[in-house]
Amino acid sequence: MQRQKTICAPVYAIGVGVHTGKTVRMTLRPARADSGIRFTRTDMPRRFVHAHARNVSDTTLSTSIVEGGVQIATVEHLMSALWGLGIDNLLVELSGEEVPIMDGSAAPFVSLIESAGIRELPVPRNYMRITRPIEVTQGDAKASLVPYDGFRVSYTFVADHPVFNRYPKRADLDFAQASFASDVSPARSFGLIGELPDAHAINRCLGSSLENAVAIGDRSVLNEEGLRCDDEFVKHKVLDAIGDLYLLGMPVIGAFEGYKSGHALNNKLARAVLRCADAWAPVDAPVSAVIEQSLAPAAG
Repeated sequence: MQRQKTICAPVYAIGVGVHTGKTVRMTLRPARADSGIRFTRTDMPRRFVHAHARNVSDTTLSTSIVEGGVQIATVEHLMSALWGLGIDNLLVELSGEEVPIMDGSAAPFVSLIESAGIRELPVPRNYMRITRPIEVTQGDAKASLVPYDGFRVSYTFVADHPVFNRYPKRADLDFAQASFASDVSPARSFGLIGELPDAHAINRCLGSSLENAVAIGDRSVLNEEGLRCDDEFVKHKVLDAIGDLYLLGMPVIGAFEGYKSGHALNNKLARAVLRCADAWAPVDAPVSAVIEQSLAPAAG
């Protein structure tokens, strides 16, 4: 039986917020069973912000959460890494409002958590089993969850651009076989260099650089090292979706399908699931070995 997990010891990192451009110190601390993933800020009176879909406050180019007037920005990459390593309980301390972007992927968070060590807690893990199909749309974009014995993510990236058109736009991963750490976590954020002024105009991407994102010019990737894998663009969309879905508060037993979806639609789907009592059921009994393997992805 899968048991809840936390880390063995505190661990910290210093980085830049991709949107604020400010340096922030992040400390990850072990947490007790059933406390979930919580954030707090050391630059203001101590309050906890629970990592939950109902607390999502902004989805402009990232996912932000707020509770009790305290905002935490850009949580999706860290949340994705926590799902990938099966971390159920954690306290995240930040010296500012934004989780550091690191290299634009989830891989540095995976390494940080693994360096702290992972330990089981004497309490069974909680799961959310999808019991019927549920879909949300926004224009021609779609996001859905359907019943499935395990966890599978399928995503179709839609963008007509000379660079994007040279690379795969579809990814299908069943995590009974796929490894989050090696197959998904290294995929970095990306963006068109021509759209950067517009992002700056709304106080976004102020800390963006070639160190934490894949920059795309008119005809080529501008990063000297190029892409980490041919499907890095669509894999990053998978990474984001996993992080947004983990804001449901527990791992999902089901299959996610995204078509052109982003943070806003991912959160709309999560909220729809929470509203529909017949769309899911908590699992408080041991799950099958096949499902358990799918919800405990291989480390690498």
